[in-house]
Amino acid sequence: MKLSASLPFRSVLVCPTVPASVALARRTAEMIYVDSWRINPRHQAFGPALLMLSELVTNTVRHAAAVSPQVTVTYAAGPETLAFGVHDRHPHQPDPARFADGPGGLRLIAELTAELCGSCTVLRDVDGGGKTIWISLPI
Repeated sequence: MKLSASLPFRSVLVCPTVPASVALARRTAEMIYVDSWRINPRHQAFGPALLMLSELVTNTVRHAAAVSPQVTVTYAAGPETLAFGVHDRHPHQPDPARFADGPGGLRLIAELTAELCGSCTVLRDVDGGGKTIWISLPI
C-alpha cells in the first residue's frame, strides 16, 4: 500500500466479499472524499473514480470471494490526487498493461484511467497470495 504513503489523507474500509459491499464501498468513498476531505463531487474525475471503484470491488466479489472472505478498500487523497486501492487475497495478478484487452470492467478501468491521465498499478502481497489494485487520478 505504499502508493498512498505520500498522500496525507487515508482511510480504510474492510468488509465481507459479498455483493452488498460494492454499494458500501461506493457510499463510503462519497462520504470520505466529499464530506471529510472536501473533494468537489463535480470534478471530472470524481464520477469515473466511483465507477472504477465499483468495478474493482465487483470483480473481487465475483472472482475472489471463495478464497478472500474480505475485501479491503483504502481511500487516499492529497492536494492534487485522488486514489484508492482494492485488496483481496486471490493469487491472480492481473497485468494493468493488458486491462484494455481484458473483459468489460477491466477495459473500462483502462479507458477511464487513460482518459483522466491517471495510473493503475497492481501490488502483489509479500507472500504472493493476494494483491492490491491501485488507481490514482489527478484532481
